[in-house]
This record gives sequence, C-alpha cells and structure tokens, in this order.
Amino acid sequence: MRVIIVTETYLPYLSGVTVSTEVAARGLGRRGHTVMLLAPRARRGVPVGTAGAAGPEPEYAWLPSYQLPRPVPFGYRMPSMIPNAPTFRRALAFRPEIVHAQSPFVAGSIARSIARRAGVPLVQTHHTRLTEYRHYLWPVSEIGAALVDGHTRRFWASCDAVIAPSRDFAIEVSGALGEGSRTIVRAIPTGIDLDTIDRVRAADLRSLHDWPADAVVVVSLGRLGKEKNVEFLLEAFALAARRTPALHLVLVGGGPLESTLRRRAAAPDLTGRVAFTGGLPRLDALAHLKGADLFAFASQTETQGLVLAEALACGVPVVALDGPGVRDSLDHDRNAIVVPRDEPNGPTLALANAMCRLAHDAALRADFAREARRTAREADVDVRLGALEALYEHVLAQRVPSRTAPLPRS
Repeated sequence: MRVIIVTETYLPYLSGVTVSTEVAARGLGRRGHTVMLLAPRARRGVPVGTAGAAGPEPEYAWLPSYQLPRPVPFGYRMPSMIPNAPTFRRALAFRPEIVHAQSPFVAGSIARSIARRAGVPLVQTHHTRLTEYRHYLWPVSEIGAALVDGHTRRFWASCDAVIAPSRDFAIEVSGALGEGSRTIVRAIPTGIDLDTIDRVRAADLRSLHDWPADAVVVVSLGRLGKEKNVEFLLEAFALAARRTPALHLVLVGGGPLESTLRRRAAAPDLTGRVAFTGGLPRLDALAHLKGADLFAFASQTETQGLVLAEALACGVPVVALDGPGVRDSLDHDRNAIVVPRDEPNGPTLALANAMCRLAHDAALRADFAREARRTAREADVDVRLGALEALYEHVLAQRVPSRTAPLPRS
C-alpha cells in the first residue's frame, strides 16, 4: 500500500506521539509498504535524528512550522494549517491509497484535504486527551476544552476509521460518535520495537549518580508537566523514601515543572535521593529505563501510556496509579502493582506502600521482571502493525463513496 502519514509532532521533539509515528512509518516500510511522512520541519541547523525504530526512512515532505511561545515545551514546532503548494502537489503525486492523520487538528486538516482531493480513505490515530493539555494554550480553559471536544467529534465523524491506542479510549470514542456512526473505531496500541530495546545497554544509575551499591532505583520517564501528575509521584516517593532509605529516584525528562520539582527535591527529606536528567535522546532514555529496579507512573491523561509497555519490555516492574490506559498495559500483582485512585487511605500513601513493598522484596521484583518480559512480547511491533494493515485493508474495501470522492478541482 501507499500510505501518507501526517503529524504535527515529530523529531527532534521527543514524545509518545513522535515515537508512535516513527514506529508506524518505518515499520510499514519494513513490511513492504511505501510511506510518505508529512511533518513539521525542525529549526534550521537542528538534525532530525531518530527515535530508534527499525525500518527504512519514509519519504519526507516537510511542512512549514514555527516555535510556539512558552509554556508550550521548547522544541515543539507547530506546522502551518495550510501546507505550501509544492508539498500538497507532492503529496497528491505520491498517489496515496490511505491517508493517516496523527491528530484531529493541524495534521487532521491537512490529511483530510489530501484524502478528499485524492479520493482515498482517511484514518486518524487519536493519541492524546487534548483537553488535559489546555493549560498550555488556553487562558480560558473551559471554553478551550469545549471547543476542542466539539472539533474532535466532528473530525472523527469525517474519518473512515479512528484508532484508539487502548480499549478504554476506544469505548470513549465510540460513545462520543454515538449510535449510527459510520466511522470504524478500533483499539490498536502502539507496537514496541523489541529488537531495538534488546540492543540497548542498561545505564549504571548507581555509579552515574554516586549512589550506594544497594540503592533501589526508581525511574520515572516523561515530560515534567502538570498533565503527567509528576508532583503527586514525587510526594509518594518522599513518603516511601522516609521508610526505605535504599530508595532513590531518577526523573528522566524535562518540562515546565522542572524548577518546582528541583526545589522540592532539595528539601531535607529528599536531599541526595532524587536525580534529574533533563530531556534525553530516546535511546539514552531507554538505557535509563533499562537500568531501573522499578518504574513509577502516575499520569492520568494517557490514552495508552506507551512508556508502560516500554518498561515491561525492559524487564522493569511497575508501580502505577490506576488511570486511563493503565489496565490495558499492566497486569496487577504479576508484572506491576496498580494502585486504585479511590484507595481508602489515599492514593499517595498507597503508591508509596507499593514502592516500599517492591523495594524490600528482591524476589518479587525478579518475578515481576520475568513476567514483564514475557507479556511485552504481546506488544511486539509486528503484531500491532498486522492489526493496522488489516484495518487499512478493511477501510479500502468498505470506504464510503460520499466521504472519499475527490474534490472538484478549481
């Protein structure tokens, strides 16, 4: 198949959407498909880099883009809503059979224009609960959230298919579309490139941060932003650290809350127990993850929590606050301890107790690690890509003529 993928989030800015997009683009190429990727161009002089996914580079068509002002994360470049004419003509000359958007906004608008002009099906993967990020963009949050929700539902209704990265979120999408919708909804999580993870060498976090040999190292990996609930996680760690001196924490990632978190970590109860790496290249971030004894996760805004599957693939037991997409990835008391949000004694204490339980029980950590590696095989990228290919074939066979008829040329 000839597939155009359109994204407004791409390298060198690193995020779950970036990783998912590159895994799909390169993975489809490795499986014999021809892929064109429309993405925002990086700043002049900044190399695009790689997220470490296996497979050939897609054919790139760069979109004009600009850096949004703070507090939007540095490095995130927003493409123009309207692609320049050469890019649009190049996309049509590619003769796509499927156009696949990675968001309903700028990428969605561009993808829909291409799909309609080419007369081919439009698919969207909905990676992000966008209303949970409104604190970055909208001074009037609730008005912004209502606008986002309305636009998103209308965009889904214009698609031939919407991919949700978890079963929980697929149910939400189906509910938002309502009965009688012709849009196909499928739950297809992002695949994990196990070969890449297997080649990564674990970082020696104890030596790197001058911690004792018997330290039990907890890693959290993700943007240090409000939407990731990292302040909650740090308070849970502080409770655990008071009871378990061996516990140490590495926060991998950067973001707008970093200075706040650093001030909290400098308090007497945490001095010397918390390390910050800032943003790291993807393979270095995976090396830190692989060097952990535990992985801690508290985000409540995920559609799938890709990093959870990556932690399991690294053989790292997980302690997590229950939330959207978490149960799809983790198996409580087999490869993880999942803490309910309505825990009677409070979720902060419950997450701290989970860290302490695993810190004190090396045998249980080893059992969880073995099960983590076993269950990660179910998330192998080729399994997920097979499901994506099947969906593409289905929409090609079932496409609705009124949606996919080419637009008249002016």
